[in-house]
Formats: sequence, C-alpha cells, structure tokens
Amino acid sequence: MAKRTAVIDIGSNSVRMIIIEKTSRFAFHLLHEVKSRVRISEEAYQNGGELQEAAMNRALLVLKDFLQIAQSYDVRKTLCVATSAVRDANNKKQFLSLINRELGLNIKVISGEREAYLGGVACANLLPPQDAMTLDIGGGSTECACIDNGKVIDSESLDLGTVRLKELFFDHDDIKGAKAYIDAALEKLNVQDQKHIIGVGGTFRALTQILLKTKKHPLNKVHGFSVDAKEIVALGQLIISAKDKSVLKELGVKKERYDVIKPGALILLRIIKKVGVERLTCSGVGLREGLYLSDLLRNNKDAFPANFNPSLTYLLDQHAHNAQQRNLRVKLTKRLFALLHKELVLDPELEKCLLIAAKLAKIGAAHHFYSFQNHSHYLTLTALEYGYTHQEIALISMLVLHQLGKGVKKSYIAKYQSLLPSLQTIKQLANILALSDTLLAHHPTKIDFELSVEDGKLIVTSVKQSSYLAQESVNAISSNEIAVEFRVQ
Repeated sequence: MAKRTAVIDIGSNSVRMIIIEKTSRFAFHLLHEVKSRVRISEEAYQNGGELQEAAMNRALLVLKDFLQIAQSYDVRKTLCVATSAVRDANNKKQFLSLINRELGLNIKVISGEREAYLGGVACANLLPPQDAMTLDIGGGSTECACIDNGKVIDSESLDLGTVRLKELFFDHDDIKGAKAYIDAALEKLNVQDQKHIIGVGGTFRALTQILLKTKKHPLNKVHGFSVDAKEIVALGQLIISAKDKSVLKELGVKKERYDVIKPGALILLRIIKKVGVERLTCSGVGLREGLYLSDLLRNNKDAFPANFNPSLTYLLDQHAHNAQQRNLRVKLTKRLFALLHKELVLDPELEKCLLIAAKLAKIGAAHHFYSFQNHSHYLTLTALEYGYTHQEIALISMLVLHQLGKGVKKSYIAKYQSLLPSLQTIKQLANILALSDTLLAHHPTKIDFELSVEDGKLIVTSVKQSSYLAQESVNAISSNEIAVEFRVQ
C-alpha cells in the first residue's frame, strides 16, 4: 500500500478529504484534513433527485483543489467515493464523466450498505472494543451497522438525511410531516433493541462538541466521548424547538450547520426512541477511515491483529528510540506490578495503562531531553487517539508526566480529575514506573537482578555489583510506600 493515501468522500452535504501516512505495516497517522460545504444535493431532492449544474460545478472546483493539495503531499494513491446524493441521481453518469474528463479522477459510487459497512469497520477498529450499533446521519441517507465482538455483522441504509429532510419538510415548516417521514423510514430498520449507539458524522459530532463545552469535559476530543442518552435528547429537543438562529448560536451550534442541525437532531431523537438507546459514544472516524482501513487490512479480514493499536505503534514508530531498553522497561514494570499491586491495593485492571505508559515514557526525549516527560505527556495526551477510552488516555498521559516519581503536579491532576482514579493511585503507579526506570539506570542488555517482596519491602538481588546507579538514585523517588533494599548474591 502507498505510504501516503488520500481518501475523498463526496457526501450530500460536504466533500471531505483526509491524507493518511503509514509509518509501518498497520500503523498510520493523519497528515491533513480538509472539507468544503459543496452541498452537491442542493435542490436535487425537490427535482426528482437530479443533480443541479451549479452543484456539480462546485464539486468540480473543490475536487480540483483537493487533488492539488494531495499532490503537494506527494500522495501515491487516491481513493474517492460518492454516497447518497450521487447514488440516487438520475444524471450521475453525467457528473462522473465530468470529473473524470476534467480531472482524471475515478469516483466509485458505493451502495448504502457498503457505506454503512465501512463506517462500522472504522468504529470497530478505532474505538475501544464494544458491542453497539453505529449511526451515521448524512445529508441524504442514514447508515447503520451492528458491531459484535469487534466485527461488523450487519449493515443497512435508510433514505433519511439532513439535506433531504430540510428540502422536503423543514423549508416548508412541516415538522409533523418530517416526523411521519422519519417514522415510516424507521419501519425498515432491522435493529429494534439497542442500548448503545456509536454516533458517526457531522450531526453527532456537532452535538458532542456542544456537550464537551457545557459539561467542561477536560479532554478536548470528540472521538470516544460517551454520554447518557438523556443528555443528548435534552440538547436535541432544545435545538429542534429553537425559534431562530440566535438561539442555535447561543446553544453553540456552528453557523454552517444552522440549516441542517434541526433535521439531524430530529432523526437522531426518533431513532433513540425507536431502539431504546441508553448510551451514546461519539466517533471521530467514519466512512473515510473505513475506506482506508478496508484497503490497508484487505488481507486481514478488515481487522487489526489481536492487541494491535495503530496510534500506539505510530507514536513508537515516529518518536521512540532504544527499543531494547523500552522492552526491558515494560517487562520490568510488569514484574513490579505483579509483585506490588496487592501490597499497594491496586486494581489489577490498572496494569494495562501502566504498561502502555512504560512503552511511551521516553518518546519526548527526541524533542528535548531535559524536559522529555513533558513532551512525552503532550504527545500521549494528543496523539494516543484510537482504541482507548478518555479515562485511559488521561491516566496514561498522567503516568508519563510523573514518571520520574518526584511528586505529582496537582494542577494537572485537578484539570483531568473527573477522568482519573484517586491521587494516591496515580502516585503509586507513577512510582512503579519510576522504580522500573531507576533499576535499569545502567542500561543492561537483560534484567540482571532478581526481585522479591519481604515484609512489604522490595528486595533487589544482583548477581554482581551492577546496581550502583540504581542505589544512588532510588531515594529520589518521592513515595516511601515502596521501600527498596539492595542485596548482592
């Protein structure tokens, strides 16, 4: 697969492009993202689904710019798909021919089921493992996919979309008609009972961004943010009942969504009611990432290998050095946790985050050695994007920040407190990480000492006198809860 790939999605409301760079076999990161509110479906739904000339010309101009951007990044492969508005258009061949003739770009028109499946693939691979139904409310259609045990087991598409409803009902102030239209379409929905929905697409991201601000959520990420369905319903009702744009502005709706947020919110609320949703999680990924993954993972059944995380591997690919010492640090951290977690009354489930912190502890050293823990913290907090909950990201980044074991920065802890375990737990985990690094201060090629616990004290037994640096620096670790005694065999 090409090292840099552009993925273009021609939706009913917007045309979007992402540029992704591979860093190793399955690891990647986002290089660039751009969108334009082309609204290729404008006036199509009230004209028998026919794409209008002005809209097609807007798409042509935007795609020309997108390809120029891709060229500037030395993109070697471009994947381009069109969805509902083009799919339903009687004159889609005219549009496809125009783009191919003028730009040499081949657009693949995908079915609604394929669109739903690709969104499901993105969520199954790039969110924490969970069984749920994905819901992507687009401009012309709404796609649903069921994820079970990390696999997409069903996908379907409904003729419900924000622009479609806007032109057919909301432009005529016919909310009653819109509700009847939505409910009739939902009769075709196979899923009848789903407690958890993963929201994909612009409508749900817009609602999530509002909730992030109103709830003062400490982590500025829509991806992976979870909320009780009652909160989404309450916000959706406020939006639907808003009398004018000033109310939408006060609620936090962005200007470009004023005319489509109400139809989107109405579709979402009717679906929540229909399937009995209790909790919703926002996905920052969808069709474009799913299309990329289906290409990347085409020989791996559209799934990453077990225990693989693309964000973690990307960070290690780009920023980590001295793999031998990193692997020893992780191995020793695991041993220390196994020996000490009962003594320190630490939940065994915390080991996962601690070991990831051990892997990422030194990634900031490539940027500035003397403040490497601060850089490691920032990279972890911002770029550990996929596959982890907000609670996990916050904890891992805090452990990386405090890996020297010299006390915690209470202002940092206070900011993310709602996502973190107790201060005492953070101190204990950070000190295990610090102790691991200290015991490996002499950079051995293998762990050349034995560990044991006697009367609550950690005993470090060396087969030779190689622990001078460790003995010299272990007292710098602030906590007295982990007493250490060195012995020579």
